[in-house]
Amino acid sequence: MDQYFTKNPETKMDIHKFDWNIGVNKFYFYTGNSVFSKSGVDFGSMLLIETVLKENKDFNGDILDMGCGYGPIGISLAKLISNANVTMADINERALELAAMNSAENKTEDRVKIINSSAFENIRGSFDMIVTNPPIRAGKQVIFSFYEGAYDHLKQGGKLYVVIQKKQGAPSTKEKLISLFGNCETADKKSGYFIFRSYKK
Repeated sequence: MDQYFTKNPETKMDIHKFDWNIGVNKFYFYTGNSVFSKSGVDFGSMLLIETVLKENKDFNGDILDMGCGYGPIGISLAKLISNANVTMADINERALELAAMNSAENKTEDRVKIINSSAFENIRGSFDMIVTNPPIRAGKQVIFSFYEGAYDHLKQGGKLYVVIQKKQGAPSTKEKLISLFGNCETADKKSGYFIFRSYKK
């Protein structure tokens, strides 16, 4: 069976569409098999989106959504933060195809760029913010490469937001972020999920 972090899923594509609300804002997403959280936006991603929106009302700059899947995090931020330009990256080509469809569906194509990349392999330039709901099943080595790449690709003063469950490695993630950034704050936590925020000094 294909995992959601497979580059070229071989299972037959089975697309369906769902709607989702953030406050009064309605989004429409196409999703399918062999992508992460295919039945709807997962709780961790929702908490991450809510936290970033709450803390960045006056944000102006470039955001990277690393491991974007079919795009709910990056597209939501592009839609609701008017001065954000969002790059979305994933290894899963099917997820990226859906992300492009979803960006068009939610009218964010003018401020969204989509890149096929295994972790930070094809990422160029630097960002004011990086957000990630990392692929837990890919293993700690892959997840930690996300954090290391984020540090390398953040501008000075830029920040990284990570969502992770306590039972899936929140303590080791916090330890790793502190070792990289020298800081890691809990921006929010709910139902066993932690939103960690680190600044690049």
